[in-house]
Amino acid sequence: MHRLFQLALDLFDNPEPAPVSEVKRPAERTQPAQTAIETVASAPAESLAQVLSPATFRHPRATREAVLGDSRVGYELRRAKRRTIGFVVGPEGLTVTAPKWVPLYEIDAAVQEKSAWIRKKLEEARERHQRIESQRIEWKDGASFPFLGETVIVVLDPRHRFEEVGAVLNTDASALPGVPRLTLHVGLPHTADAAQVRDAVQAWLMRQAKRMFTERLDHFAPLLGVKWRKLSLSSAGTRWGTAHSDGSIRLNWRLVHFRMPVIDYVVAHELSHLRVMDHSPRFWETVRTVVPDYAQLRGQLKDEAIPPW
Repeated sequence: MHRLFQLALDLFDNPEPAPVSEVKRPAERTQPAQTAIETVASAPAESLAQVLSPATFRHPRATREAVLGDSRVGYELRRAKRRTIGFVVGPEGLTVTAPKWVPLYEIDAAVQEKSAWIRKKLEEARERHQRIESQRIEWKDGASFPFLGETVIVVLDPRHRFEEVGAVLNTDASALPGVPRLTLHVGLPHTADAAQVRDAVQAWLMRQAKRMFTERLDHFAPLLGVKWRKLSLSSAGTRWGTAHSDGSIRLNWRLVHFRMPVIDYVVAHELSHLRVMDHSPRFWETVRTVVPDYAQLRGQLKDEAIPPW
């Protein structure tokens, strides 16, 4: 039986690793005096607003703390079988992974050495979080959301039940420049609560996603010389898509917020894994054959914030 492989395309805000710090195993070490970094007790998970509060960056699973310039950084320390000390700044904060045999004072020194990079990435993460939160949707009549790169206005329309499809997208071809031309008429009363409006819009978006993803898979598969066998929609918080060697493709329905070229990149990315089951140079050359500007589109996928649900 063939071994099943799975390749994943990471989501919204990929954690970014820093250049690793090499460490060597000496015969002996001498523990230095008190450092500026101290061990802290594990704390319960905090909200991202707390994690990225001004001048303080604290990972929800922080076990150590460092003073880096004018900032205090609580970070998660992991031990692993590896040769170097690695640094990753993700949505939750800083994670440091070190070999099991490296003493704490060497880890402390490595954190200080990477201080400028760590602070820069943490500030970028805070700014991204604030930008995303400012776009949080208030689900009601008149709410707006992105669809294929355009703004859609929600219209609660109790005159129509839309029993078969739930909602209907209307296009105003005469809309003025800068004014949304798309309205989604949802068959709900004006007394509908936020959860009802959100669920109705999500159901409509997922139907559009299924239809569009199927069309784009059928378009790119012959060009790549592969066959896909099954499409599933995902609501994953950390991945845009996955591909299995048996031809199963899983795509995040929230991709419909992006422009079609970005969607095409993700579809082509996953189909390319049916030919090359890794992220080697050969894989990226395969993607390039059908999406020549994949690098630019990949950057948009990472950089363009979509509203939280």
